[in-house]
Amino acid sequence: MEQKNFDVKTDEVSSIQAVLHHFHPSITAQSGSQVVAPSIIGSNIGNLNINITSTGSVVSSQQALNHDTDDCLKVLQPKNCKIAECQEKLKATLMLRFSNLLERTMVTKADRIPLNKIYTELYITEGAGGEVNKEHEVRQIEMASKVRVAQEKSIHCNNLFVPLPGRDHHIRTVITRGVAGIGKTVSVNKFTLDWVEEKANTTLDFVFPLCFRELNLMSKKTNLVELVNVFFPETKDTGIFTDGKNKILFILDGLDESRLFLDFNESEIISDVTEPTTTAVILTNLIRGRLLPSALVWITSRPVASIQIPMEYIDLVTEVRGFNNPQKDEYFRRKISDEGVANRVIAHVKSCRSLHIMCHIPVFCSIASSVLEKKLATADSKETPKNLTQMYLNFLFMERHPGRRESNADCLRENIMSLGKLAFKELEKGHLIFYERDLILNGIKITQASIFTEVFTEITNEELCREKMFCFVHLSVQEFFAALYVFLTFHNDNINVLVKKSSASRRFLFRDSSELILYKEAVEKALRCENGHFDIFLRFLLGLSMESNQAPLKSLMTCKRTNQKTRTEIIKHIKERIRSSPSPDRCLNLFHCLRELNDHSLVEEIQSYLSSGSLDTTKLSPGQWATLVFVLLTSEEELSVFELSNYTRSEEGLLRLLPVIKTARVANLSACNLTVTCCDVLSNGISPSQLRELDLSNNNLMDAGVILLSSGLKNSKLKALRLRGCNLTEHSSDALVSVISSDSCQLQELDLTDNDFYDEGIMTLSGGLGSPRCMLEILILALCRVTEKGCTFLASALNSSRLRTLDLRYNHPGESGLQLLSILLQDPKCSLQNLSVEQCGESRIQPGPKKYISKLTLDPNTAHKDLTLTEENRKARRWTEQPYPDHPERFDSWRQVLCREGLIERCYWETEWSGRVLIGVAYRQMCRKGEGHDSWLGRNDFSWGLNCTKDGYRTLHKGKNTALSTTPSSNRVGVYLDWSAGILSFYTVASGVPTLLHTFHTTFTEPVYPGFHLGWVDSTVCLC
Repeated sequence: MEQKNFDVKTDEVSSIQAVLHHFHPSITAQSGSQVVAPSIIGSNIGNLNINITSTGSVVSSQQALNHDTDDCLKVLQPKNCKIAECQEKLKATLMLRFSNLLERTMVTKADRIPLNKIYTELYITEGAGGEVNKEHEVRQIEMASKVRVAQEKSIHCNNLFVPLPGRDHHIRTVITRGVAGIGKTVSVNKFTLDWVEEKANTTLDFVFPLCFRELNLMSKKTNLVELVNVFFPETKDTGIFTDGKNKILFILDGLDESRLFLDFNESEIISDVTEPTTTAVILTNLIRGRLLPSALVWITSRPVASIQIPMEYIDLVTEVRGFNNPQKDEYFRRKISDEGVANRVIAHVKSCRSLHIMCHIPVFCSIASSVLEKKLATADSKETPKNLTQMYLNFLFMERHPGRRESNADCLRENIMSLGKLAFKELEKGHLIFYERDLILNGIKITQASIFTEVFTEITNEELCREKMFCFVHLSVQEFFAALYVFLTFHNDNINVLVKKSSASRRFLFRDSSELILYKEAVEKALRCENGHFDIFLRFLLGLSMESNQAPLKSLMTCKRTNQKTRTEIIKHIKERIRSSPSPDRCLNLFHCLRELNDHSLVEEIQSYLSSGSLDTTKLSPGQWATLVFVLLTSEEELSVFELSNYTRSEEGLLRLLPVIKTARVANLSACNLTVTCCDVLSNGISPSQLRELDLSNNNLMDAGVILLSSGLKNSKLKALRLRGCNLTEHSSDALVSVISSDSCQLQELDLTDNDFYDEGIMTLSGGLGSPRCMLEILILALCRVTEKGCTFLASALNSSRLRTLDLRYNHPGESGLQLLSILLQDPKCSLQNLSVEQCGESRIQPGPKKYISKLTLDPNTAHKDLTLTEENRKARRWTEQPYPDHPERFDSWRQVLCREGLIERCYWETEWSGRVLIGVAYRQMCRKGEGHDSWLGRNDFSWGLNCTKDGYRTLHKGKNTALSTTPSSNRVGVYLDWSAGILSFYTVASGVPTLLHTFHTTFTEPVYPGFHLGWVDSTVCLC
C-alpha cells in the first residue's frame, strides 16, 4: 500500500464543501479499499491534506489539482455524484412535465401555456379532520362562497410542511381536500415546478409526484424502489432510499381516483423498501410512516374520498377553496390578453350570481373565459350566457375547426349522443374515470373521443404503455352531457331513459303528459340521491327544457320543443316537493331548478316580507322556511355573523335554518330556547361547516346535550365556543375534555360561565388542559363554584398548558388559591398572562339564585325630590323635599328612583322595605315626567314590579294588578333576573332562605334598571 499527500487551496475546499454538504462525510474508495483520511466539512482550514491509498498507481497531487470540482468529487465520492446526477435528471424530467399547463379550449389542439404565466395563486386554508361534507361539490362551492375570505388565513402551497403559527410539531403527512376542478393538481404542479426551479423547498433532495390514476395500473407485486423506478427511471441503481440521508417528498395526487384498497387496519406491515408486495400495501405503509418514516407525504383528494385515511396518520388537513374574488379577476386578466374584453368578462360574471359562484372553480373559469372572450369581443352582449345551462351549451357548440363547419349534422348528433350516453351511464355508477373498454361499450371509438378534447380528455401516462384512461374535464361537464343525452333521447327517439326498460312509460304516445313524467322522474331521482350527485344534472335537464336555451340545439333536435303547459306543471310539481320535503338541504337545489325555469315567485314573496320587516317565522309554512333559507344563502352579501334570534327563538327554527348556520363564520344561538333535543342534529351540522365561533349560551342544554355535541365539536373548525348558563354540571366535564384534547380540535377559547362544575368538574377539566394536544388559550370559568381546591388543580395544569387567559371571577378561590395562581402569573416559564378574580367571595358558592348576587347603587339623578338617599346611595326614604337640581332623568311626579346599573345578565339582589313600596325593574326609556301610567313603575310596557305592604303582595305589569296569596313573613324581598331567558323572579327572604313569590316571563330587548316606588310617607327601601 502506498500513501501520498498533496495540498489543496482553501478557496477550492469551499467550492467542494458547497457541493458535498448534503452527503455523508465518510468516504470509501470504489475498489473497496480503506480511506486513510476522511473529508472534513464545514470547517475553516488552511491546507487540506488528502491521503489516497491505492493498490494500483498513485494519483499525484498535481494531477488531482488539475481536475475541476466535478472530477474531484468523482474521485472522492462517486456515490454522491450519482445521486447528484439523478437529481439533475429528475428535475429535467419534471421540468418538461410541469412547466406547461394544457388548456384545452379548442379541439384542434391542446394549447400549452407556461404554468408560471397562467398560474393564479389559489385560496388554501387549514381544514378539519373527521366527518366531511358529502353534498354535491357544486353545492359545497355555493356554500363556501358565503364565507368572508379575509377572516381566514390562507396557506401557500409551498408552505404546507411549515408548522402553523403557535404550533411546533413536525409535519410529515399532509392531506389537501378540494372539489373536482378546484386546482389540487395544478397546486401539485406549481409546487413541483418551484422546487425544480429552486424557488422553494430547496431543502428537499427529491420530489416524486405520483397520481393514483396511474398507480391503479400497477397490478403486479413490486417494492417501493421498483415502483419509483417505473415512474422515474432516472432513480434506478442510485440507492437514494437506502442511505437514509436524503430528504424525500412523495406527492400522491387524486386519492378519489384510486381503485386500490388502502386497508389501514389489516394491511401487512413492511419497513423494507425492497420487500415485494402490492402497490396498495406500499402506499398504506408509506402514509402511516412504517415505510421510509423520514419521507414526507402529501396527498390530494376530493373530500368524500379523503375519509379512507384515518386522521391519526395525518398531521395537517388543508382545503383548496379555489379562487377568491380578487383571484378570479386576476385569472381572467392573465388569460385574456385584451384588457377591455377582460374587463367586460369580469363585469358580466359578477352580474350573474350563479356564474360568479362557479368561478371559484378554476376549470369553470377556463370554460367561462373561452366562451365569454369570444362572446364579448364585440360590444353586443345580447346572447351572452347568464346561467350554467347557457354557458355549457355555448361551450359545447364553440366553433371547433376554424375555417370549417361541421358538415354532417347526423355525425355530430351521433358523436354527442355517444358521449352523452357514456356520461349518463357512468354517472349512475358514480364513475369519473373511464377506460377504453368503457368507451367501446357505449359505442365510442377513440377517434370520436378526440373530436371533443376540450370536454373529454385522455389522461394516460404513455410511458407506462398501459390501458388508456379518459375523463371529462370536470364533473359538471359530465353531468351536462348526461342531461343532454336524456333530453335528446326523449325528444328524438321517444324514449324516457330515466325509467326502467320494462316500464310502459319508457316509450310513449302522448308527448305532453310523458314529458312531464320525464321531468318529474328527474326531480325524484335527484331527491332520492342522498349525496346530491344528480342535483346539477337536474338543473341542466330543466334548463334544456327552456325554449330560450334550445336555439343551439336545433341541429340536434328532430321534434317539437317543450310547451308552456309542461313548464307550468313542472314548476307546480317542484313547489309541491319543496313544501313537502322535510330536509331544507334537499330543498335548496329545487330552488336553483326554479331559477333555471325562470320562476322566482316563492323567492320574491319572502324577499318582500324581509324588506318590509313583516316576516313572522311563527307562521311560516315548511315551503316558506325553505324559501327563507334559499334567499339567505343566495344573497350577494357574504355571511359572517348569523343571529338566530333575528328570525326565531325555537328549536324548529334552528333545524330549518341549519344550512345557513353552517355557512357562517360566527353563529349566535344564545337564548333561543334550545334543549338537548336539537344537539344531535346540531353536532352533525357543525362538523363539516365553516363555523369558527359558536355561542350556545343561556340554553337549557344540560350535560346530555354537551355529550351529544362533543362528537361534532372534536372534528369542527371552531376556534371559540360559548356555553354560558347552559345548566351544566361536573358530569359534562369528561365530554369537554374529550373535545379539547382530541387531535383534530382547534378550539382556542372556551366560555363555561355560570355552570355548576364545582371542584370535581374543574379537576377533570384540568386533566384536559394539561394534554399536549389541547390548543386552549382562553378559559372562562366565572361563576362555576370553584374554591381553592379547584385552583390547586388548575395551577397544576397551567404548568404545561398553552392557556394565556384564565377568568375566575365570581368564584371563591380563597387566599391560598389566589396565591397559587398569582405565582404562576409571575413565572416566565408559564404561558399565563391574564388572570381575572374580581367579585369573588363565599356567596358565590351558595345554592340557588344567591350566587348571582350583584352590588347595586341608587342613581341620584333619577330620584324624586321627596326621596332622601343615604348609606352611599343604597337607601332611600320618602320624607321631605330635597334640593336636587333639575335633571331630564329625574321623576317629577311619582316618588321613584332607579339604580345606576343597567343589567343584561343573570343577577340577584335583595332589598329590605318598610311602609308601602314597589320593587321592580324598568327600561331606561320609561317616561320620567307627569302623573300618567307611562311614568309609574309596573303600570306600562317598559316596567315590571312587585307591590309590598304588610297586608300582602301584588304584581304589576302593563297596568295589570294581580294579588298573590302569600302573606309577608319578612320585610326582605329578593329579585332574580335572567335577562337572556326573559325571566324576572321575586322571592320573599326569611332567615336567609328565598321562597319564590312570582315569575314574569317576557323577552327583554334592552338593559333593565332596578327601581323603587315609595307610596307612603316614611316608606323606605335599602339594598342589602
